[in-house]
Amino acid sequence: MDRIDAIQAFLAVIETGSFVAAADKLALSKAVVSRQVALLEDQLGVRLLHRTTRRVSLTSDGELFAARSRDLVQQWQETVDEVSHQTVQARGTLRINVPLTYGVMHLAPLWPLFMHQNPDVLLDVTLSDRVVDLVDEGFDLAVRIGHLPSSSLVSRRLATMRLKLCASPAYVKAHGAPQRPSELSEHLILAYSLLATGDAWTLSKIDDAPQRQTIDVKPVMRSNNGDTCTQAAIAGQGVVLQPDFMVQSHIDQGELVELLPDWQADESGIYAVYPTRRHLPAKVRLMIDFLVEQLKHS
Repeated sequence: MDRIDAIQAFLAVIETGSFVAAADKLALSKAVVSRQVALLEDQLGVRLLHRTTRRVSLTSDGELFAARSRDLVQQWQETVDEVSHQTVQARGTLRINVPLTYGVMHLAPLWPLFMHQNPDVLLDVTLSDRVVDLVDEGFDLAVRIGHLPSSSLVSRRLATMRLKLCASPAYVKAHGAPQRPSELSEHLILAYSLLATGDAWTLSKIDDAPQRQTIDVKPVMRSNNGDTCTQAAIAGQGVVLQPDFMVQSHIDQGELVELLPDWQADESGIYAVYPTRRHLPAKVRLMIDFLVEQLKHS
């Protein structure tokens, strides 16, 4: 006997109020439904139902078993539905963690298109610059920016970005523009506290004699949010090293100017990160392919 079938028969009897009605609901004979419930009781070693000629009712053990088994059957059905459709259709909840500013500026406009293409997927998007633990915190997928540390996670490159050194025209007028990287140690620095290299900023110059310098900067402000640093820079409070996708529009509008344009920070990747390649759910695979296609020109 299939135990799930027996549990479903038991729940059908409860929901319909009789073995006859349950048999009709399940398209089975009354004898089959009765046998399934009886065998279930034998396997559990308890009576689940009180039976009379007029009605059936739950025993105390039956009440407990019914309460627990409803969730069990629902989860089982959801799992079967997802697995059986994963080669042709994505469904279920997809939990994604994305960086705050990049998520608002570049990913938020994409979600409606994905939802339209995959109506059976429920997106659950969390915006945070914190590096979450995908497995422990129950995320299916994360978008991460920068150099990825070694881990058991699988990654796929979506786009590229570069950090740009910027300050406002008012700051440059008041403090001057650095002429070489080493001069940054004397400037007011607005530091992104989650930068992988901390207060050590590395810049490279590619010319006939390639150069690379790492400067230990002295922040006058730290923030775990790049927008906060950028707004302080626009207000003339210091120098920032922030992603091009965050500052380029402000440079184009004249609110910021790029400093040391001949010196550049290393190019970094924007990645989709997920726990494993094995048995990758359709909803995750389709989201990754979707992001690759949408961001390929970024």
